[in-house]
Amino acid sequence: MRAIGPVSVVVVNWNGERYLDACLGSVGTLAEPGDEVLVVDNASTDGSLALIAARHPAVKVVHLARNAGPAPARNAGMRAAANRWVLALDNDAVLLPGVLEKLAAAAAASPGAAIVQPRSVFHAEPSRVHYDGGSFHYAGLIALRNFYRPLAAAEGQGTLDVDCAVAVALLVDRDALLEAGGYDEEYFILFEDLDLSYRLRALGRRIVSVEDALVLHQGGTPGISYREGPSYPGSRVYYHSRNRWLFLAKDYRLRTLLVALPGLALYEVVWLGFAVVSGGLLPWVRGKARFVGLLPDVLAKRRAFQAARRVRDRELLAGGPLTVTPAAAGSAWKRAVLRALDQGLRGWWGIARHLAG
Repeated sequence: MRAIGPVSVVVVNWNGERYLDACLGSVGTLAEPGDEVLVVDNASTDGSLALIAARHPAVKVVHLARNAGPAPARNAGMRAAANRWVLALDNDAVLLPGVLEKLAAAAAASPGAAIVQPRSVFHAEPSRVHYDGGSFHYAGLIALRNFYRPLAAAEGQGTLDVDCAVAVALLVDRDALLEAGGYDEEYFILFEDLDLSYRLRALGRRIVSVEDALVLHQGGTPGISYREGPSYPGSRVYYHSRNRWLFLAKDYRLRTLLVALPGLALYEVVWLGFAVVSGGLLPWVRGKARFVGLLPDVLAKRRAFQAARRVRDRELLAGGPLTVTPAAAGSAWKRAVLRALDQGLRGWWGIARHLAG
């Protein structure tokens, strides 16, 4: 019997027929009375629903009318779940044996934990870390732990507190997340897990990482995920351009934004340059225009969050490291620019961090 009681496994799916069987099969037979498995389907048009009916008939399906991204689907899954503790999975996550038990044990031993996360490794290269949580880079990014590092050389081999979770596979306290507002559904995808993690930590909640609980991460979301290749998706440029500033405008105190502004501007200039050379100038512009259009709603959310927070920005934010997908920094000149950017961002935060709100 788990100390945290029964668990609801909630898988978010959109056109994931090629992933779902492995994901649901890895969940296996849940042993606790009251355990359940749900798939929240974002109006899939492939064979996902037929696959579930044929191969996993015990799985409950929550049907959403349209694909509004993973954030609304995760919220819908938490609301539909019968249990307080929810193992939230993307459809391309495959659990290795014992993961749920390890996460549940860590949750029971970690008072105040809202999220307990495993370490994700590449499905095609399980000896290499993909996502392992991270810290909050003041430029509005995740400073990722062990990103692309060989598993044998990865830092941390136990259970430890981290600042930021990455939403591939997370054991979450549903009540704590919904009390904090859940995922902000405006993000669609990208930065939504950063935003949720920051709000939880600023509200005084813990995020715990269990390093020996491993999840295989398959191919990601077509058209948005990026791991290799010469073409950087325009949709990713758009969401990065828009969502990073949604996060900054809502979650940072005004004083923090002001003292961090030189670093924020430096990053934005370099990111714009990357968008231009990647053929993504128009998505970058569209992202900024959409951010401006969303400002009234963002400011209303900002007021509510800032009134409730308990932990200051300066206690949460870090100056580095700047972590970038290796393929996006493949050429020598790009690596040189990124090194200079990282040094510049670190240098400014060394000056400004003591003045942050």
